[in-house]
Formats: sequence, C-alpha cells, structure tokens
Amino acid sequence: MNDMILDVRDIVVGFPVLRGFLKKMVGTVHAVDGVSFTLARGRTLGLVGESGCGKTTVGNAIIRLVDTDAGQIVFHARDGERFAVETLTDRNLRRFRSRVQMVFQDPYNSLNPRWTIGATLEAGLKIHSELDADRRRERIATLLHDVGLGPDFIERYPHELSGGQRQRVGIARALSVDPELIICDESVSALDVSVQAQIIHLLKELQAKYQLAYIFISHDLAVVEYLSDEIAVMYLGRIVEHGDAETIIRHPAHPYTRQLLEAVPVAKVQAKRERALIRGEVPSPIDPPSGCRFHPRCPHAMAVCAIETPPLVEGTDGAGNRRITACHFPLPIDGAEFRSDTIAIQSPNENEPSS
Repeated sequence: MNDMILDVRDIVVGFPVLRGFLKKMVGTVHAVDGVSFTLARGRTLGLVGESGCGKTTVGNAIIRLVDTDAGQIVFHARDGERFAVETLTDRNLRRFRSRVQMVFQDPYNSLNPRWTIGATLEAGLKIHSELDADRRRERIATLLHDVGLGPDFIERYPHELSGGQRQRVGIARALSVDPELIICDESVSALDVSVQAQIIHLLKELQAKYQLAYIFISHDLAVVEYLSDEIAVMYLGRIVEHGDAETIIRHPAHPYTRQLLEAVPVAKVQAKRERALIRGEVPSPIDPPSGCRFHPRCPHAMAVCAIETPPLVEGTDGAGNRRITACHFPLPIDGAEFRSDTIAIQSPNENEPSS
C-alpha cells in the first residue's frame, strides 16, 4: 500500500497485577494480544468494542503513552521518514509526536485550568515549531477559526467554555503542530447528542481540508459508522472482525459484531427488530478464556470454540467487499442487509451557535 501511514503488527501490551505490601506480581492484564492493522493516509479507522476490550490501550501504544511487550508499530511520515515507534529515543519521539496527536475523552481535564486557551495552543507551537511570537499569534487565530471559535477565545479559560467548545480547543491543540494522524479516544462520548453531531462534522471537514488520517476509538456504533472508512471490532484484546465500514455494519460475520449491532437502540418508533443483547459479563482480561475468547457468551459456540483459537480469515461479503473475521462459525453472508434502519448522525443546524 503506497499511501500507507501506519502499520501495526502483532502488538502485545500487558499490565502487571500487584498485590500485598511488597507489591508482588500475581498476574498480568492481557490488554492487547496480537493486534494488527494498517491505515492509509486520509482515511479513518473506527476501533470499536465494549469497555475493557483494549481499544484505548491500542491508541496509547501507537503514540507511545504505554510501551508494547511485543510486535511493531511503524509510522510512515509524509516526507518519507519512517518511525519504528517502539524504538524511538526521546528526541525522535518528540519529532514523531508532532506528526501524531491525540484528542482525549474528557475535554475539561485534558486542558490546564490555569492556562488561557491562547497559552494552551501556544505551548505546542513553542515546542514543535520555530515560529516567532507574532507568527504564533497568527497561527492560533487560524486554528480557532478552523474549529469554529472566534479570536475572543484566546483570553478565555477552560471553565468559561462549554463541553463542546472545550473539545474544539482540544482539536485545535492537536492541529497546532500540523499532524498527519489524529487518534480520537472517545472524543465525543462526554458530549450531548446535538454537540456530538457538530464535533463529528467538524472532524470530517478538517480531515478533508488537511488530508488527516484518524483512528476513532469508540463504543458508539452510530458515530463509528458515520465517520469511518473501515471498522475493526475488538474483544478482550483481539480484533475479531475488520473490514470496510459499510460491510461490517450491513453484513456482520462475527457473532460479537452482530450482537453489538443488535444492542443499538432503533431510532425509528415503527421499526421492529428482535434485540439479542450480549449475554453474561466480559471475562477477566487477567485470565481470558481459552480458544475463542467470545465463546462463553456466544449463542453459536461449539466444542471446538473452547479449545482452538480461530485465526483471522479473509473473506468477502455478498457484494465482494473484503473483510477478515476470527470465528470458527462465521454468520452466513447471503447478500441481504442485516440492518435496514440506518443509524444516522444528523447534520447540525447551521444557524445554531457552536457549542
């Protein structure tokens, strides 16, 4: 893939479980266990799954907020430079992070309450650019305009802003160093629905303007469907299904993916659908099940599912779209759409003020 920006290969991340006064290690949380994917420049990968599936840890590993125990993460910069993330020294790590940025879930706690918005945006410019004070001020004004905020926000503090406005500042901060990839970690989950729509549309506009690549981490399939070109579904540290977003939504092959979709509330009052909610609790990542990790909760599980780990197998849906699925008994793809009631993110009212 000539336009590939990110190549993640078989990464493993574990966290020690410590107990007692002496903090003795008694186990390991298997947060990420052999995750692989690639991402092309200018595209969005939606990483979806229940809480605790490891999706946030994948994002943190890509930007080196946590270290991997195994595997490889390679970032291909626009200028041809190649970064092997797990081997970066401090100096090279700083250069890498000017190309890869993160937008966090909590727009308030991710901002320094003692800094004005102008100071927050200027901090990254001082570290990652050689702009003088006048050009930094010009750049800050441009960033605020790009995210739908006026120049008067420069002197405001985070507590004076709404949740949506704070998240716009978080996006502006990520854009300040001219990144090529932005990791959005549940970046709209703390906002109400109308503000979510505004932020999602803003992300789409910025992607088109700056040719950004996104990794969008979320448990909300409505958001993931609207924003993503591809979707990877994670369960207990592993990817169980990955493919074109429309293919995954319309023709789910893995029972877990299908049950995630079944659990989404239907917006249309007249729509009728039998909802098969996922049974049981997520097993402990300290001692995950043998074989297929989803088998204790899967309605289609057979004896082999508890013994053998299903490999990721490439296949196609009824329209010939590529997808990979890790399941001994994938659901049949007969060309019929699973969902006729589209999950829709409504366009924000252009007359409404930015929130």
